[in-house]
Amino acid sequence: MERVSVLHVLLLLLLSSLSGAELQDNEISDQRQVGPESVNVPEQPQPCPSDLHAVLRDMSAALAEHRVRIEQLHALNQEQAAKLGALEMKTNDVDSRQQGQAAELNSIKTRTNVTENHVACLRRDRQVGQVAFSASLLASGSGNTGPFNTQVPLTFRFVITNIGNAYNPDSGFFTAPVRGAYHFELHNGGYGHSTHHAGAYLVKNGGNICVAYEHQTNGFSKSSNGATLLLEAGDIVLVRLRENSVMFDDGNHHSTFSGHLLFTM
Repeated sequence: MERVSVLHVLLLLLLSSLSGAELQDNEISDQRQVGPESVNVPEQPQPCPSDLHAVLRDMSAALAEHRVRIEQLHALNQEQAAKLGALEMKTNDVDSRQQGQAAELNSIKTRTNVTENHVACLRRDRQVGQVAFSASLLASGSGNTGPFNTQVPLTFRFVITNIGNAYNPDSGFFTAPVRGAYHFELHNGGYGHSTHHAGAYLVKNGGNICVAYEHQTNGFSKSSNGATLLLEAGDIVLVRLRENSVMFDDGNHHSTFSGHLLFTM
């Protein structure tokens, strides 16, 4: 039994030595296959569980820190958005006030233009408000004008007064410079005749307004008439000799046409 045991132990030792030698031969063979550069490369140590826990703790802490940072950035974003909204409201308010001021400025400009136009009209009315004229029929000499078988416009050529130059002695027309009330007078002188009359019409824009008329067979006679007229700027007033009538004039200015502006309207 002892021999068997000893042999058994020796056999085990021999197998162990053979296994160790084979292992060494395999390692040498592997080293030869890998190459000389990797002979002395040490093996990388494997992390232990305690190191993994430490890494997880660090990652959890970093993640928590990032969450806090994200929340801070979110809060800052909301604050900036609120400030931006308030700024937009202020901008809209400023725009509204600017629009209101622009509208008020336009209104002021409109009122100013109206006022300036009114002032200009007043100045113009004041400048042309002094209108008065008086003219006699003949520029020189003496004699009758007419008779004609139809009505004929008369030209009073001898200008006595022509303030405002509204009367034209070349045409015999009075042209109203402004809208207003005007008063006109017509005086007609002439010698009596058995068939000829002494008569003339005051005419506005082609229509007869009134007549100065006298018929005597002998001697010297005079007739006159007058009227106040509402004229628009540009209206024309003149005198027309009545058909089959005569009008006499000389240096004493018996036959005259006169008018003046009473007031503007």
